[in-house]
Amino acid sequence: MIAINQFNIIKVSNNFSENILDYLAVEEPLEIRIKYFDNGNSCNKVVSITMCTPENDEELAIGFLYTEGIIQSYHQISKVEVGISDNHHFVIVTIANDVQLDLSKLERNFYTTSSCGVCGKSSIEAIKIVRANFGDDNFDIKLAPSIIYSLPHKLIQKQKVFQSTGGLHASALFNFDGELISLREDVGRHNALDKLIGNALKNEMIPINGSILLLSGRASFELIQKAYMAGIKVIVAIGAPSSLAVDLAMQSGITLIGFLRQEKFNIYSSYHRVEY
Repeated sequence: MIAINQFNIIKVSNNFSENILDYLAVEEPLEIRIKYFDNGNSCNKVVSITMCTPENDEELAIGFLYTEGIIQSYHQISKVEVGISDNHHFVIVTIANDVQLDLSKLERNFYTTSSCGVCGKSSIEAIKIVRANFGDDNFDIKLAPSIIYSLPHKLIQKQKVFQSTGGLHASALFNFDGELISLREDVGRHNALDKLIGNALKNEMIPINGSILLLSGRASFELIQKAYMAGIKVIVAIGAPSSLAVDLAMQSGITLIGFLRQEKFNIYSSYHRVEY
């Protein structure tokens, strides 16, 4: 799919103007549907319509279903179809016949949006109930600051669409030596992370407890929630975390680092995994 469009624009700088060709990231609606069986009856339901960059649509759909708590593993999916209908893209995820779905989770009643600060505590407790039990995922590591400092440059080097447009968020996984494992881009920060987690789910990498998650922007509550659902224990953000994001990281044993720039960063939780 084409993730970049070209536009003729006028660029103005220091009272000088010129006609140039500009490159913008594509933003299009993606419809996510599920097919499933309920009491022997075949059902078809639209579960989300999200504005996204048209790449890795399958990963986005299954990552979304996983981080929303609808599916617990890739093996619960029997088929995934990607296509175009009525000028918009869609993904149809067919759930295996023997899987019993709890569609009430699609009401998003186990997390809160950034506009709501009242129900933070109950939302965190609800997430812990929904999230899979990965057992004892504590591990003894000490990340050197030099490894953390190196991550943003490595991310930008690999961001193909961002280099052309400057308009995309990214989520990336690195090993503890700072080597890139995988990267996904999207106009939506949540979509980028769902794509990354969807790819990990397909490749049986869940729980992702042996990697560093790098976020190209700020660390919101929803992003920490998605990372927690996938078992990620170390999160580094270029931007700032929200207070509720820090609360969730602290209660979940996640090492959360923010404001990573110019060889500086802040550690907000689980400090023991970083040398300082």
